[in-house]
Amino acid sequence: MLIPVILSGGSGTRLWPLSRELYPKQLLPLVSKGTMLQETLARVSGVENVGEPIVVCNESHRFLVAEQLREIGANPLSILLEPVGRNTAPAVAIAAMAAVAGEGGGARASDDALLLVLPADHVIRDVAAFRAAVAIGRKAAEQGKLVTFGVVPTKPETGYGYIKRASGNGPTYPIAQFVEKPDLATATGYVESREYYWNSGMFLFRATAILDELRSLAPDIYQACTQAFTAVKRDLDFTRLPTREFSACRSDSIDYAVMEKTQHGIVVPLDAGWSDVGSWSALHETVPADSNGNVCLGDVLAEDTGGCYLQSTSRLVATVGLKDHVVVETKDAVLVAPKDRVQDVKQLVAQLKKQGRYETSVHREVFRPWGSYDSIDAGERFQVKRLIVKPGAEMSLQLHHHRAEHWIVVAGTARITRGDETFLLEENQSTYIPLGAKHRIANPGKIPLHIIEVQSGTYLGEDDIVRLEDRYGREGT
Repeated sequence: MLIPVILSGGSGTRLWPLSRELYPKQLLPLVSKGTMLQETLARVSGVENVGEPIVVCNESHRFLVAEQLREIGANPLSILLEPVGRNTAPAVAIAAMAAVAGEGGGARASDDALLLVLPADHVIRDVAAFRAAVAIGRKAAEQGKLVTFGVVPTKPETGYGYIKRASGNGPTYPIAQFVEKPDLATATGYVESREYYWNSGMFLFRATAILDELRSLAPDIYQACTQAFTAVKRDLDFTRLPTREFSACRSDSIDYAVMEKTQHGIVVPLDAGWSDVGSWSALHETVPADSNGNVCLGDVLAEDTGGCYLQSTSRLVATVGLKDHVVVETKDAVLVAPKDRVQDVKQLVAQLKKQGRYETSVHREVFRPWGSYDSIDAGERFQVKRLIVKPGAEMSLQLHHHRAEHWIVVAGTARITRGDETFLLEENQSTYIPLGAKHRIANPGKIPLHIIEVQSGTYLGEDDIVRLEDRYGREGT
């Protein structure tokens, strides 16, 4: 059995303002109608004898990940929640332990289970070529090899690490060495030699084989992950890693911890139109452009503009005389940058973090397990939000110490709890929630419920919420 292990823990700051800490690029539909996470799972669905996936993600993304899996009918063996990021070696170790143990409510996996480790935020255009490479790697992994997939380079690239292959007859090759990101001249030599591949961060090996190598080559990581895994707790559809034990684990990549040291590593060349979409310029190369070399998404008007990536999410974006630029508009931020400077977006995000700006972590529209809210206006002592509650969903039973709320139903039917009362509100009806009153909104209908909420009070922050009951396990927060 081949078990996909999907690593979905990144934050994707270089694709700000679209990608944010609490809504990172792997959860966005950047190159198709499906999100990058969903596309990754679709890519492996056609692989022979493939099982349900194990997904490793940040605890803060758990409900978004679960909802996106539900949308495509995926029933994961486990959704492992990392309380803190510790790079790929601990993530792979925990996933391997989960596969062997059958963690997540499934039957115990065979000790011969193979793990196909895939980052959730990559683009692969030629799915057939990807699956063919997996089939080649699978045969090697069944013989105890630790397989990595090396992307056949299409140009000198200074933003990737490289893998040098040793001599061999193919279709697999021994690994001569891993090399760090080179300068342009060195990268050019790598490409011309045809002995080097881009390091894709994708792997294939037996669960027991990678655990044996971790035990031997990185015993501290293996021991820390063992302690963390023995203390996991089930939480709804999730497997929650304990904060203290997992935080004690050293942060390291699977490349450094194992692949650079093992005697069992091999590389399978992959020529499948791969991209890690690590910047706006990389995304521009991935998405089809028009005759002027522009990628125009959303409500965009371009005059005398060429070689640009232009994206609008909520309003008209118009350009005149712009060349080789990136313009990305969201409801609360606009990015304008030359394409050859987009790597510096991460410095911009660092400045925003230093200033304590919310735009680094969330969008104006924030998604919750019950639906979403959009802060459409705000001023001194008031805030207006648009709430959307999914059919059958309900918010937590909660109260606020510093604000009162007015609710107006604009579509659907709401079941309202206010103090000891429970009643229905239809379209165009409204109610008032006094400061300190227990309250909840539920959607008993079959269509999304839309409510306009007007908050008033001395403090309107999201941390003024005391959750008394919550079907999503968020009580008290």
